[in-house]
Amino acid sequence: MGQVAFIGMGVMGAPMARHLWKGGHDVTVYNRTLAKAEAWVAAHGGWLAETPREAAEDADAVFICVGNDDDVRSVVLGADGVLAGMRKGAILVDHTTASAGLAHELSAAAAAVGVGFVDAPVSGGQSGAENGVLTVMCGCDDLLVFRQARTFMMSYAKACEMMGGAGAGQLTKMVNQICIAGVVQGLAEAVNFAMRAGLQVDKVVEVIGKGAAQSWQMDNRAITMSQGKFDFGFAVEWMRKDLGICIDEAERNGARLPMAQAVDQFYAEIIERGGRRWDTSSLMYLLTDEH
Repeated sequence: MGQVAFIGMGVMGAPMARHLWKGGHDVTVYNRTLAKAEAWVAAHGGWLAETPREAAEDADAVFICVGNDDDVRSVVLGADGVLAGMRKGAILVDHTTASAGLAHELSAAAAAVGVGFVDAPVSGGQSGAENGVLTVMCGCDDLLVFRQARTFMMSYAKACEMMGGAGAGQLTKMVNQICIAGVVQGLAEAVNFAMRAGLQVDKVVEVIGKGAAQSWQMDNRAITMSQGKFDFGFAVEWMRKDLGICIDEAERNGARLPMAQAVDQFYAEIIERGGRRWDTSSLMYLLTDEH
């Protein structure tokens, strides 16, 4: 078992750290809002750090799950950042959904101080983190570093794959989010169509869910969409952040994302209507008469 640090005690980071602790690792936690880290230690044990640097000292691996590129930089770089405290040979794993450019930046910064780096965004949402069944998409320039990091990550993952060099994990997560955007919009339109046609949504889903239309979103969100319930899972404001990363990357690599750009604007409208914290299935709301 190893000595690890986890930076970011949000809805994803806190349960991921818990799975590391349950796996027998010694866990030190840090959160910018100290009360969240204090609550985690009170519930599980381990140690509380007052700075990212303090958390990282003596750790075999440091895991980060925060909000965006700038948040990552704030806890990794600088005099109080984790790289200032990490020993040579340790591994830094960033679970934040961020840009591929940031992954390249952090990989170089880590290499400069003898630290391995893995960009490792996850899919599966809060429930996946709670249940320890996340899918982890990894980018790393050193296969041995990835293999070492994977032994820790399997504490909360059902799948953990190396997709290529630094940045490849973030690029794969972008592909994931583009797919989700299209599936959720298609499902919202289909459920709304079924309701206006006078069909029973549960029966429709039961039938078509056995064929080519089946998806995780259909299995888990079609009925709640039809009921106007949008308080599950991944928040709209975070999906907009992720789609913004996808759109920015597409501008660099020449990909066309007409659907993703349209869905991004639909989510912008939902935020304007007060749905910032609704989950991504709230695309249904824009198709109903109530809005």
